[in-house]
This record gives sequence, C-alpha cells and structure tokens, in this order.
Amino acid sequence: MALKVELKPNERIIIGSCVVTNTDQRARLLIDGDKIPILREKDILTPETADTPAKLVYLAVQLMYLSPDPMAHHPTYFSLVRDIITAMPSGWPFIEGINNHILNGDLYHALKESKKLIAHEEALLESARKLDAPALEDERKSA
Repeated sequence: MALKVELKPNERIIIGSCVVTNTDQRARLLIDGDKIPILREKDILTPETADTPAKLVYLAVQLMYLSPDPMAHHPTYFSLVRDIITAMPSGWPFIEGINNHILNGDLYHALKESKKLIAHEEALLESARKLDAPALEDERKSA
C-alpha cells in the first residue's frame, strides 16, 4: 500500500537518502516501497535546532532512522540518554519506550516516542519558568 503525502509549496521531505523539495504549488505524492525512511520537513531536526537534551536524543534517533547503518549512531545516542536520565529522571519511561523500539528495529516509532520526550521536557521547563516568575518579579521590585 502506497503512502500518500501532500506537500505544501516549497516544503521539503526526505525519502531514503534524498531530499525532495516541492515547487511553488501543492503536490501530492504516492510513495510505494518497503522500509524506506521518510521524514517531512516539520519532523526534521538539524544540529542547530536540537537545542535541548531531549531534542539531541531525537536528533540521534533521527540519524539512526535515516542511516543505512543505525548502529553507528548508538554510542552517541546512549551517551545522550545517560546524560538526560541524570538530569531528568522523570524521562525514563519515554527513554524506555524509545529503547524498546530501537531494539525491535522500529526506528520510526522510536522517533515518535522521542517527540513525547521533547514534550515532557518542555512541560518541565514551562513549570520551572512559572516557579521562577514570582522570584524574578520579587528581584525586580527590590532592585
């Protein structure tokens, strides 16, 4: 069964090891193939946009997903996992899910699980910002 993808004008998509850029009009593609990595532009992280520990984990999984040799990225991934679990132990259930998908060779679902880790990290950061807001306000008033 073919995958149906609709691209917005100038949207990019990775299909296998190729980057396909749409022209200035919407386009609909039918992609037929087995186990070909496909990533839409909105799901692609670059080293420049991977600016948090969870996003770095996502980037490592993304590199595994797109690579013909996913195991080449395992050392980087596991190093990042050690760091993030030390800093954010509450992320363990997400890491466990990612690891299970990686071990089963299901890198697409590992990537999806990595998005959940990013959302968890963002929620923790937002909570921390809310806790810091009153303290910052008090500092401004006393200055």
